[in-house]
Amino acid sequence: MTPLVDFEEAVSDADFVIEAVPEKMEIKKDVYSELEEYAPDRAVFATNTSSLSITELSEVTERPEKFCGMHFFNPPVRMQLVEVISGAHTDDETLDLTEDLAEEMGKTPVRVRKDSPGFIFNRVVVPLMNEAAWMVESGDYTVEEVDSSTKFDMGLPMGSFELTDQVGIDVGYHVLDYMDDVLGDAYEPCPLIVEKVEEEKLGKKTGEGFYDYEDGGAEIPTDAGSEDAVRRLQAVMANEVAKLIENDVADADTIDEAMMLGGGFPEGPAEMADDLGLDALVATLDDLHEKTGAARYEATDYLRETAEEGGFYGGEGAGGAGSDGEAETYDYDAIRVEKPGEMVGKVVLDRPHRMNTVSEDLLDELADAVEALAADDEVRALLLVGEGDKAFSAGADVQSMAAGGGDPLTAVELSKKGQETFGKLEACPMPVVAGIDGYCLGGGMEMATCADMRVASERSEFGQPEHNLGLLPGWGGTQRLKHIVGEGRAKEIIFTADRFEAETMEEYGFVNEVVEVSEFDDRAFGLAADLAAGPPIAQKYTKRAMLAGRDDTDAGLEVESQAFGHLMNTDDLMEGITAFMGDGEPEFEGK
Repeated sequence: MTPLVDFEEAVSDADFVIEAVPEKMEIKKDVYSELEEYAPDRAVFATNTSSLSITELSEVTERPEKFCGMHFFNPPVRMQLVEVISGAHTDDETLDLTEDLAEEMGKTPVRVRKDSPGFIFNRVVVPLMNEAAWMVESGDYTVEEVDSSTKFDMGLPMGSFELTDQVGIDVGYHVLDYMDDVLGDAYEPCPLIVEKVEEEKLGKKTGEGFYDYEDGGAEIPTDAGSEDAVRRLQAVMANEVAKLIENDVADADTIDEAMMLGGGFPEGPAEMADDLGLDALVATLDDLHEKTGAARYEATDYLRETAEEGGFYGGEGAGGAGSDGEAETYDYDAIRVEKPGEMVGKVVLDRPHRMNTVSEDLLDELADAVEALAADDEVRALLLVGEGDKAFSAGADVQSMAAGGGDPLTAVELSKKGQETFGKLEACPMPVVAGIDGYCLGGGMEMATCADMRVASERSEFGQPEHNLGLLPGWGGTQRLKHIVGEGRAKEIIFTADRFEAETMEEYGFVNEVVEVSEFDDRAFGLAADLAAGPPIAQKYTKRAMLAGRDDTDAGLEVESQAFGHLMNTDDLMEGITAFMGDGEPEFEGK
């Protein structure tokens, strides 16, 4: 980065300009007037506005077709989501280029097809925050009750008021005020929010907002929520989702992806609404509209029609039939289990919106899936991969786990759960292959450590960053890694907390093979399929002997000798000898 003050010097040779000045229309217009004067004709202009009109800003310039929104989320170095927003004049080439640029930055772009106040994320989350305030303003709920419902019953990373304080109450107010001007009374800011702004109690940045940060901050009870509060909040969100779809701003899949990436939602608002039932949410809105007459509770026609048709996803769940169209045998939320053939059971860490980070729910589901697949006669090898092309797993889901508080005893039990869950991969009677594409960090690397073999794409990165947080690898990393790379290398990886390229980890002996990205899927599956064709009984006892001998060689040797004797009496042995003598390929049956 090269900071420049002189405007002409800064932009005179730019191909792409991202503007991020304060969220005031007149300030932005002044900037674009000057920018148009100095930037080359080829340059694309992108505004980082969170809610202002892309079309109106573009018309200040002489290149409205090369003007779009590129809305990053805070903090941009960590948040995956980038909304790429089309103005009324933006051409497709500009949008494609902007999405490509976002991906080059390591971000996940979602396209907003139409210029609409709040775009996707703020159009959903700001009315949610406003509704939380109206619920308290009415006297029906307290701040603590609403936040408990939001955080612990709905599973969002923060309570509604906690989030409002974090973002800044004035920021939410300005977005609402703009929406109110453009879209109408449904977005009228709650008087409780207006009062906080007038008193300059703007949240964390001023020391006080809905919570007092000079006296404890947000202390949210875990059990103060209610079903009625959840239904009311979700009804308002569902109505906003319906408006976005009805006005062709985005479809349900895109909205859900944006909310999960930008706000850490455990599932998107469309999927959440389908789970609760659109009929019930429409009824909630109708009841509130009848009682208050407020425009914000007027259910859109599209929401009513969608409720009659079975939901935003038509009863199929988010993503419809699935991205690959294959039937799923096992029913999980945080992971997906497939049987792609060749006696391979494929376990997909299915949280791409959170870089496949490991939550407690994922640990529970993984433990269950490994046991179920081990007992499945149709499966003789496991392939463990991450959904998407960004990460195998970027580590523990620190955000969701932090919601449980900092109790040391709880943390001890969480460490044990992770150790035991990943240990099931080691103890699994069949070979386990970890296919690693993208980030393999922290708890994700500890999981991969428990596989029998690891194949990585050349773009993958590895690391145990726990020391950067003042922690240590708590899911087996201090013990298991050294058995693969040696104690010296294990200490280097853990103590430095550095990132390591795939080729380096291959040199260290952690990765068995590094392949080009284009070959990754085929090679990972091919290795699992090759191992699945091996002798199941011999594989089971080999794993058992090596695990037993990890810390006690004599114990391992004893298991080895007993297993060797047992194998002498198997049909697999005769099959292997017969094939060897006849120069053929054995067909082992595990007998």
